[in-house]
Amino acid sequence: MTVSTKPRPSLFGLPIGMPLVLFALAVSVAVLKPLLPGALIRVPLDAVMPYDHWLQRLFDFITHDLGFGVLTRYISSGLEVLLDATGNLLFGKNRWPNIGPLPWTSIAAAMAVLGYALGGRKLAVLTGFTFVWVALVGQWDLAMQTMSVIAVAAPLAILAGLGLGILSWKSRTFEKCLAPVLAILQTLPFFTYLLPAVIFFKVGPTAGCVATALYAVSPMVLMTTLGLKKVSPEVVEAGKMSGSTRWQMLRHVYLPSARTEILVGVNQAIMLSLAMVVLTAFIGMPGLGAKLLSLMNSLKLGRSFEIGVTIVLIAITLDRLSKAWVVKQPVHFERGTPWWRRNIYLLFAIGLFALFWAVSTVFPLAGIIPRGKDLSIGTQIDGVFDIVLNNSVLVAVTGWLRWFLITWVLIPFRDGLLWLPTTAVLCAIAAVGYAVGGRKSALLAAGFFAVVAATGWWDRAMITLYAVLSAVVIAACVGLPLGILAAQRKRWADPILIACDTAQTFPSFIYLIPAIMFFGVNDVAVVFAIFIFATVPLMRYTIEGIRAVPEELIEAADMSGATRSQKLWKVQLPIALPTMAIGFNQAIMFAFFMVIIAAFIGTQDLGQELQKTLAGADLGKNFVLGICVALMALAFDHVLMKWSANRRKILGVG
Repeated sequence: MTVSTKPRPSLFGLPIGMPLVLFALAVSVAVLKPLLPGALIRVPLDAVMPYDHWLQRLFDFITHDLGFGVLTRYISSGLEVLLDATGNLLFGKNRWPNIGPLPWTSIAAAMAVLGYALGGRKLAVLTGFTFVWVALVGQWDLAMQTMSVIAVAAPLAILAGLGLGILSWKSRTFEKCLAPVLAILQTLPFFTYLLPAVIFFKVGPTAGCVATALYAVSPMVLMTTLGLKKVSPEVVEAGKMSGSTRWQMLRHVYLPSARTEILVGVNQAIMLSLAMVVLTAFIGMPGLGAKLLSLMNSLKLGRSFEIGVTIVLIAITLDRLSKAWVVKQPVHFERGTPWWRRNIYLLFAIGLFALFWAVSTVFPLAGIIPRGKDLSIGTQIDGVFDIVLNNSVLVAVTGWLRWFLITWVLIPFRDGLLWLPTTAVLCAIAAVGYAVGGRKSALLAAGFFAVVAATGWWDRAMITLYAVLSAVVIAACVGLPLGILAAQRKRWADPILIACDTAQTFPSFIYLIPAIMFFGVNDVAVVFAIFIFATVPLMRYTIEGIRAVPEELIEAADMSGATRSQKLWKVQLPIALPTMAIGFNQAIMFAFFMVIIAAFIGTQDLGQELQKTLAGADLGKNFVLGICVALMALAFDHVLMKWSANRRKILGVG
């Protein structure tokens, strides 16, 4: 006897039973809002738990009763020694070892040699040009103040990440405990890193160094663990057969085999360090970030642009150097090769460094370019921007666009989200979660948002969500068509991918400059800044997804007589959707990060409240607000990645 089972009803491969019920419930709650009790519309104030006060008491207990404040003072004093040393060498801070500042020509020459050693002539030119540019436009001291912190924070993040990654690889229990911590760290807004650093490590470079190292450590941990897990069993077996000890196995087998993944982690740690150290200007960290913040506060956009170019050049240079290190294979020399031949680039760099140091003693301009003798054109750029931005056509276009978006799109969408009852939103989120991953995903996604509601910051969270969703939808309308066009035309794909790679190296603060230039200080500027930031991963993953479609499927479609449009809609896009979903996920993560930075423009969301906490010592409130942002981001991350994994399984692509 055969038993027939009826297939479950579905839409686009997703079940529609319980999700449809939950969505209908969400709509019913929204429609019946005037008849509902207040408790179903918003969590009553009496029911809001004082999480911020509880957390503040916990932090006070850790700081004072457990003596954590004493420990951080010892750590702070050690960091100050390192920061004083790098500060003396790079920009002449009056501290040990009292031999700085090093001549800018010496540093530029040595870095150019490093670029040549890692990536050849082109990278040497880029590296040398960057450091010469920084000196000639009069931003050397500012740049070196920034680099002096990165020189301490990035190695700290790399070493800590390497150690934690090894422990995570060795212990499955430790990995399970560490995974949620890393997930939260990667989604916490940067303001949440700043206030604890200020409270425990004082305002200035020390706090900036700690916040930067904490922010940059996560990718190093993840890439180290991933690399060690991927080491081939044959390589491990060969190491054991040679009689290696556990330490020798780690030092000579596992770490060299995981070299590529570890160096990718180093690249990400360096880039995140630069991104964060610019943002530490909010807690008194001097350097390029502080100068950019000051100029943007004064709406001196030309000089802000010049500083922005410097930050971008440094970011691109550090990114290219660290990526070149990833792909460059170790050079092995025959036994007996002279020491000087094995270290020819190092000797050449030392020689050029010493030569230019000697030149700087004769020609002071080769050591430091004083103010007034630099080639800064910030004032002239201000004038050009004034002419361009006052152009009647540009003013009319941006003015109309600002009016249209605010009047007909953004404000109605924001007011709609704020009007919806909390229970309706939770039911809708549960419906999406259930459709994607069943009961567990529904509970997880809705539970994250329920925690946000229970904190009492629901309305601010919805304003944050409105900015994120508005920007991502606009980014999708632009990024997806561009990505599809580029994927179908190879001569477009490579330049766009290079542009995406370059744009991803930009510190996020940079994206505020064009937003303020074109739209002033309002919601459109906020959404525009997020839109630029979020478009990059959408384009990149669309191109990568379509290009990864197997050639056999394309040939089969051609043989069946499919048109280009049919191949796109019936073959390429369905196969590419899981990869494109990862692009959407990254776009939303980027948007949540950027919306907090956009608080500088003047928003009314969680970012604005987070920024206010920096003026005091309310660590509990700061942490609660940060967790609200992180939980919303994690809910989207879980749903999108779960859908992508399910889709890959259906397609049989992993």
